Amino acid sequence: MGHRALVAYERTDGQYTLHYSHWGAANLKLKRRISAESPFGGDDTDSKWAKQLLAELADGLEAEAVDGYLAGEDRPSTVVEPKPRATELSLDEIVADHLDYLHHEAFFVVSTTFEVTAYRTLWFGLQYDSETVEQGETVGNGALATVRWYDGEPVGDGHLQGQSAALKDVVGDMLDKGVFTPSTARQYLKRKLAERVGDRQELLIPTGESPFETASLSKP
Repeated sequence: MGHRALVAYERTDGQYTLHYSHWGAANLKLKRRISAESPFGGDDTDSKWAKQLLAELADGLEAEAVDGYLAGEDRPSTVVEPKPRATELSLDEIVADHLDYLHHEAFFVVSTTFEVTAYRTLWFGLQYDSETVEQGETVGNGALATVRWYDGEPVGDGHLQGQSAALKDVVGDMLDKGVFTPSTARQYLKRKLAERVGDRQELLIPTGESPFETASLSKP
């Protein structure tokens, strides 16, 4: 099934190109694998082609032009697909319209100076936690949480995911008992997640109006 992730690379105009990685969410490894030397996370130590491609994408190269750029070349495999899924997007558009909080396990944002921010996705859908919820939206329906890092490894990542799952189980029961409406259930999820993430991490939640709502402003 893979450990699917989306990766947003910053462009020179402040917009982003959006790429897919089938295994990049495993232990949030793209945080360590993406660098100026290996922009798409491969093992190739001489990735001039990747550097040139990413530079052209950052300057506005369209996704359709990438096929011609790569055609006929024997490129080493990379963890991130070199061809973008979309270009010229804002982060708000990505998290609200492109990020699937059920099927994408992580989201990475790469700055023009190759600072990589890793977010774990937390889905708000309750169809597996409540007998009264038949289907939950997956795109735009969840939260993004940073994790703490120590010696190049994520700390507390599994604990956070476990807390989120336990919280959803409780909220699902409250829905079934009529204590919560779908609206109040979402508000409760957001509030409790913010409390559990605390001040040492960042929690971002897309909303219906302005897609990003920052539940905790403190950086890790």
